[in-house]
Amino acid sequence: MFYLVEVEDHVRVEPKLFGLKTADAVKEQLQVSYANYQDREIGTVVDVLEVMTVDDGIIIPGDGAAYYKSTFKLVVFKPELQEVVYGKISEITNFGAFIDMGVLRGMIHISQTMDDFVSFSKTGSLTGKDGKRSLNVGDNCMARVVAISFKGEEPKIGLTMRQPGLGKLEWIEGDKEKAKKVSKKSEGGDKESKGKKEKKK
Repeated sequence: MFYLVEVEDHVRVEPKLFGLKTADAVKEQLQVSYANYQDREIGTVVDVLEVMTVDDGIIIPGDGAAYYKSTFKLVVFKPELQEVVYGKISEITNFGAFIDMGVLRGMIHISQTMDDFVSFSKTGSLTGKDGKRSLNVGDNCMARVVAISFKGEEPKIGLTMRQPGLGKLEWIEGDKEKAKKVSKKSEGGDKESKGKKEKKK
């Protein structure tokens, strides 16, 4: 899920940015400092949205940079358990698929890709035995976050697509169409049985 976070911090602005207006220099420095920044509590920083306040700068002897106490807003992405996410399949392996969610990658174990017996094909896709559905690199999907681990450089996110309303977008649309047809058939059957009952009366 995306959040807007307000942070207060002392920003170290390098001398090469001294030619800019102070607020612009602070924002430029923040863009560099927070690029690819990960934090368990805050999440993954997507962008520095706005610098709200900048106090007077301090220069520390022996350090050519200036330090400004600043308040700023960050756009962050922090995955939550049970959250439904959208993404594109970026890699398929014999043990599952990786989905690119734009900010982070998540992993779908082969057993969680679809409600079927799934095998890894020579063409590099995952195929269901009974439903004949296949998952390929580049497919757009909806998945649910079922596990989050913060060991390593970036969070490891475990996903599932084995629940109603999840999976490859084409599968979801196909399931909706099937449900509509079933609904129409049952409505037609109800009308027929009502008609028969009325005739009996």
